[in-house]
Amino acid sequence: MLRSLLSVPLLLVVASIPTAAQGEAERLREPLAEEVIAPSVPVFELRDYLLKRIAAPPAPHSAAEWSAEASRIRARALATLFHGWPKEWVESAPKFEELGVLSGNGYRIRKLRFEIVPGFYSTALLYEPENLRGKVPAILNVNGHERVVGKAAEYKQKRCITFARNGALALSLEWLACGELRRDENGHFYSPLLDLAGVHGTGLFYLAMRRGLDYLYEHPNTDRARIGMTGLSGGGWQTITLSSLDERIRAAVPVAGFSSLATRVEVNRFGDVGDPEQAATDEFEGIDFTHLTAMMAPRPVLLAYNAEDDCCFRGPAVRNLVFDAIRPVYALYGKETSLDWHENSDPGTHNYQLDNRLAAYRFFSRVFNMPPIESEGSIGPEVRSYDELVVGLPKDNLSILDLARKFAGDVRRAPQAPAGTDAERIRLRQIVRYRPAAIARAWTVGITKNKGIETRAHLFAMQGGLSATGVWLKAINASPGAPVTIVLDDRGRAAAAEPVWDRITRGDQVLALDLAFFGPSWSRDKEAWEYEQILYGTGDRPLGIEAAQLVAIARWMAQRAGVREVRLETSGIRTQIVGLVAAALEPGLFSHIDVRNGMRSIEYVFRKPVEYADGPDLFCLDLYKETDIERLAALAAPAAVRTLSHVE
Repeated sequence: MLRSLLSVPLLLVVASIPTAAQGEAERLREPLAEEVIAPSVPVFELRDYLLKRIAAPPAPHSAAEWSAEASRIRARALATLFHGWPKEWVESAPKFEELGVLSGNGYRIRKLRFEIVPGFYSTALLYEPENLRGKVPAILNVNGHERVVGKAAEYKQKRCITFARNGALALSLEWLACGELRRDENGHFYSPLLDLAGVHGTGLFYLAMRRGLDYLYEHPNTDRARIGMTGLSGGGWQTITLSSLDERIRAAVPVAGFSSLATRVEVNRFGDVGDPEQAATDEFEGIDFTHLTAMMAPRPVLLAYNAEDDCCFRGPAVRNLVFDAIRPVYALYGKETSLDWHENSDPGTHNYQLDNRLAAYRFFSRVFNMPPIESEGSIGPEVRSYDELVVGLPKDNLSILDLARKFAGDVRRAPQAPAGTDAERIRLRQIVRYRPAAIARAWTVGITKNKGIETRAHLFAMQGGLSATGVWLKAINASPGAPVTIVLDDRGRAAAAEPVWDRITRGDQVLALDLAFFGPSWSRDKEAWEYEQILYGTGDRPLGIEAAQLVAIARWMAQRAGVREVRLETSGIRTQIVGLVAAALEPGLFSHIDVRNGMRSIEYVFRKPVEYADGPDLFCLDLYKETDIERLAALAAPAAVRTLSHVE
């Protein structure tokens, strides 16, 4: 049968193939789904790629050198985090109001409500000594877990009560998506929508905790030379982030809250990656959490971790790059004993229970010259219910999602540049961090000839180290110079049988392509997409990588077929954006772009809303602020762009 088909003219072969009906297209599902590369390999490639980008620990030669470098990093990091935020919001004075007082045994609790940004409020509890006089130490207490009870977490109450009973102010902040801010719309994975709208998502988290520091700093009883900060998990991340970037904090105890990015990649426990604010876009270009820790020098720090942590950041795994590697920096200042380590083994899991609390009490007592706190005493009866500690928020309080939609709704772009100018194209390259890609080797790992169709499975090993996979198909008697169509599908090439079949019946040779971050390795349930957060943090953009791969592979296909232009078909909003960005940056490469299930506007991402896990590549800082579907299509000229169907 195959021999006879080889002798039949192309038009007869095409005519012999039934029309693009679903039943006929089914025969392509098996070759399209062929495993070109083991699902674990692309994830390993990304891990290896990231490890090459993550900065080595700092190794300054003198204290003066490191102090100058720390100041430079601090200024750059703050500029990054406040990208796009109104200056008047960032620089505004703290706005706190008191909404009630609770009496305790040797202390009292003031219920506070405060503004993070206009329209978005949070709550806090100020634990203060019953007989508050003069200047006293002040400790900012934050938390990450405890979505349900938030600031009412038992261990956090006990810590704050103990500080107050021993003469210190203890401010307990509610955290976004926890306690009184427990709303789905405050889920941290909505913060990348802020990036998309042109304001750095982590800036909101930074302001939320900095407001607490502002309040303590201005409190008339605060000894500004004795301000500390501590918290568990996400609270540990808050502690190292705010403490390293704001020198008003004089001592810190982050508990099980962070590790080096290198450790997160190497250990390969997905819980270690953290929420998106913990790998903030562009914050870790040239630095790591090792640098943030070193930026505390010579201020005292106690790094507390858990030996058998069942969530993230196990002590034995993280110690090398957040403690051992930093000790030489403290030595430059003659302050080796100001950097301390505590590893909890009772209970050893993810906790801020008694052993960790006692370690924190001893630390703050020592560095702030407080009377030693040896125990908590009979503190159990002092723990209050969630309802007792509720402060109250405005009924129309904004959420992270609301705020992102507000910024998106306020986007006002300049008129599109005249045809033929490169200003927008240059800006687009900057936004997606586009760098041309090259194919190091195109591996042919599978060949079939069956029922009139010839296929070749390809592994595209890119010079940057992140591969793509594709299956090339055509009618057996189709000319090697037949028109070329590349097909992309958000669901992966295995789902592209119908459009591939349609183009084959029209006489095209077709490449069904899975770019980096597409296909079975990157399905949501595998959680491998979490590594893309670190990619953003180190200054890359998944979208730019995907677009560069598409351009390189399209050129390879065009050269192989001896054609000047390539057709492109996409299905889904992710491949729509990848295709349009590639065409906009390399005009003339694609003759036609047909889009199925595409967006009319990127505004759809906010309106639906699209969740981060369903398309990390969509959440490019400034993308929607600077461009949209129609503008990208115009930049893609002379390619003819058609949207055949829309998502609603």
